[in-house]
Amino acid sequence: MTYLDLQTFGQVSALLTENTETLTRIDNMGLRINDIAPDLTAESTEGTINFHDWIGDSYAILFSHPKDFTPVCTTEFGAVAQLADEWAKRNTKVIGVSVDSVEEHHKWKSDIESYAGAKAAFPILDDTSLKIAKLYDMLPAEAYLPDGRTPADSATVRTVFIIGPDKKVRLMMTYPMSVGRNFAEVLRALDAIQLTDREPLATPANWQAGQDVIVSMALDDDAAKAKFGDLDVKLPYLRTTSLAD
Repeated sequence: MTYLDLQTFGQVSALLTENTETLTRIDNMGLRINDIAPDLTAESTEGTINFHDWIGDSYAILFSHPKDFTPVCTTEFGAVAQLADEWAKRNTKVIGVSVDSVEEHHKWKSDIESYAGAKAAFPILDDTSLKIAKLYDMLPAEAYLPDGRTPADSATVRTVFIIGPDKKVRLMMTYPMSVGRNFAEVLRALDAIQLTDREPLATPANWQAGQDVIVSMALDDDAAKAKFGDLDVKLPYLRTTSLAD
């Protein structure tokens, strides 16, 4: 091999090494807001689900759990069941995932419905393989389920994801096992996301549906007034308006 060949080989090797390191960094990056939600095919209490196809043109909420038959998670699934009409009003599908089998999920559903006094009419995905938990960055790639495991072995599988019709992750909230999730807050955040998807608006801290909203800086004052009417200019960059009829 000539000197030129060796030099070229070295350059190619360096380039491949650099690209490999870049790809490794990309692979190790966690799931972020506005990333496309990872697609998946999994068994569920309602049969095989192809996730993106299942979402269709709806919004979706994926909420995860470390194990069936756990007290906090039972109350959370019950809360989701009780909000069935609210999800439907918002064109939103809900789906659970727990690190147990479909057979166990079916048994657990009876407890959930008994506790909540409402039918748990949503699918629960089987994730005994941990594929979904790893795909959604809730467990490290090397995680496994030991014999005689407890919920502590998959304690980080406690995230709520709101996903848009465009299949992008719009919100993520992760809770410890000891803290029950606030589904009134999930519903509030969903309302805010859907509102701001429709209009050049944002919602302030502690916003509730029907309260004043923030007008996007993408609109100047004249354009904002033409679109929304009166503005309350609190600061040059903070203008609010009412959407009340």
